[in-house]
Amino acid sequence: MPTRTTTTGHFTFADWKETPVGPADTSPRLAHASVVNSFSGGIEAAGTFCEYSIVYVTEKTGSFAGMELLTGRLDGREGSFALEERGFFDADGTVHCTFEVVEGSGTGELTGLRGSGGFTARQGEPSVAYSFEYAVD
Repeated sequence: MPTRTTTTGHFTFADWKETPVGPADTSPRLAHASVVNSFSGGIEAAGTFCEYSIVYVTEKTGSFAGMELLTGRLDGREGSFALEERGFFDADGTVHCTFEVVEGSGTGELTGLRGSGGFTARQGEPSVAYSFEYAVD
């Protein structure tokens, strides 16, 4: 059985494009966001691809789900993998997210990657800390 490893680091939003889905003046309302992130630390991945579906329950609260494709290095191992992300956001601007590696998505030296992690982002912070626990078969 492979050893589980925990790695940490930070990511920044390089780009965020959000568009309404359906009527924009209703509650709840739906939106779609295309996001580009850059990761540093244990995960080194510049220019990730991320797509979110968002439900705004109020103007400042709601939940989201998405997929993110990362290409780069994980603690020195090169390859790509996808994350499935789920989370919610509070009225104070705090975002809580958990993520899990999509089974079978690891490539290169990350083939057989399994793992999960998360982050808490606070509005106005330029960089977000993450934690990721993983194993590679």
